[in-house]
Amino acid sequence: MSAPREVELKLECGGPDLAALAAHPLLQDAEGARDLIATTYFDTPDEALREAGLTLRVRRRNERFVQTVKTGEGGAGLFDRAEWEMPVAGETPDLALLAETPVPEVLGKAGAADLVPRFATVVMRSERSVGYGAARILATLDEGRVESAAGDSPLCELELELAEGSPGDLFALAQALAETVPLRIGVRAKSARGFALLDGKGLRPSKAEPVAMPEDASVGEAFRLIALACLRQLRLNEEVFLAHRPPEALHQIRVSIRRLRSAFSLFKPVLEGDPRAAALSEEIKRVTEPFGPARNLDVFLATTLPAEMERRPDEPGLTALRARLEAEHARVYARVFSVLEAPEWRVLLLDLLAWIETGAWRALPAANAPAQDFAAETLDRFRRRVKKRGRHLDHLDPEERHRVRIAAKKLRYGAEFFAALYPGKKAGKRHKTFVSALSDLQDHLGALNDLATAHHVMASLADPEGAPADGQTAFAAGLTAADNEAQADALLAKAAEAHADLVDVKPFWR
Repeated sequence: MSAPREVELKLECGGPDLAALAAHPLLQDAEGARDLIATTYFDTPDEALREAGLTLRVRRRNERFVQTVKTGEGGAGLFDRAEWEMPVAGETPDLALLAETPVPEVLGKAGAADLVPRFATVVMRSERSVGYGAARILATLDEGRVESAAGDSPLCELELELAEGSPGDLFALAQALAETVPLRIGVRAKSARGFALLDGKGLRPSKAEPVAMPEDASVGEAFRLIALACLRQLRLNEEVFLAHRPPEALHQIRVSIRRLRSAFSLFKPVLEGDPRAAALSEEIKRVTEPFGPARNLDVFLATTLPAEMERRPDEPGLTALRARLEAEHARVYARVFSVLEAPEWRVLLLDLLAWIETGAWRALPAANAPAQDFAAETLDRFRRRVKKRGRHLDHLDPEERHRVRIAAKKLRYGAEFFAALYPGKKAGKRHKTFVSALSDLQDHLGALNDLATAHHVMASLADPEGAPADGQTAFAAGLTAADNEAQADALLAKAAEAHADLVDVKPFWR
């Protein structure tokens, strides 16, 4: 079924910044309009439309009502979705007008055609048609709120919708606006914000979601979907961290970055023809360097040190050690916060999104190959790497174990990225077994890495740039390091056993 498509770049900002955007020279146009818009979103009581990836809304603008059906949530920033729009007589959906959409089929399978209001949005909308490059772009500025039975949340965003022309000009306009106004990539449609309120998942850390892709996807399409999924996870958790600074949000930010850089590594044979790929990956690594020390302290203060204090409740130096590290924790968290608030970071993510959607890599011949063949070759290569590097794992030095851990992590991410390319019950069962074995190996290698990290944290107490640790604190630090090291042999044995189990597991892609 063909349908009109909506290509829309969603950007978020604060209320004062939206006012600055409204006055921006690039968005001035005589065709502008400003209206109060009320929108109600409908679904069945058991959310059959949402489950099918559809949204149905009725929007009131002045005395006119418009019913709209949209597919999909998009990835990050650029929303390219099928859309059916039609005028209706009032505030409720007209089922007779939905015949050309997927809605009747979904409702039929659900066994119920009852539609009920789920939530609403109320916004003051300003629109203007903008010419930029060779494109005609509709710039929409929305300020208002999402309203639900579970509570409300503010809404402040800029949407750039491509009326005619290429997405390249759409991004060029966004990048020009971002030079003077702090814009962040939007990753949630208004409908997603409403459902998050109903689910009680407002500002909470988000784990990686499964990457949906068609079984017959090309390599280029697969990379695009994977990269957008990573960027989406990053932005969801960035929003949470900036609001409340929970350690889990920072952890998920780092996971999203590792997944993204792993995608660059997995797809290197395809991307190496575009020099921007390596440059972007390295720039992301450079800018996010402070995130590692912050996460290390999170783990040490939440896990390692409490365990040591339980083992040695009478050791007075441990309290002093905790105070020392909590002060350091506040300092490194301030560094993370400053990175995420910096214009350099916002521009980098917008540049990354523009490159994912319009970069030269998309025109390379390798991007047109079948993703399934590429995935099998890639997973084979990294599986061999883990198998070879992990031989005699319990006799490897820390640096060699680290190389095994990195290879296993990339294999794990690859297995998750490409899962949708291998549908079916048999492949699904094999995938679950394979990922479980990989997770077991990663858990043990991760625990060993935590020991190395604890040593690094202890060594940081002697940092010549900071005040030297007093004797009592230094003694407690040494004691903690020694107690942790005593666990290494048992962890090594478990890691070696997990590696042997993984080697025996049948690949789900073959």
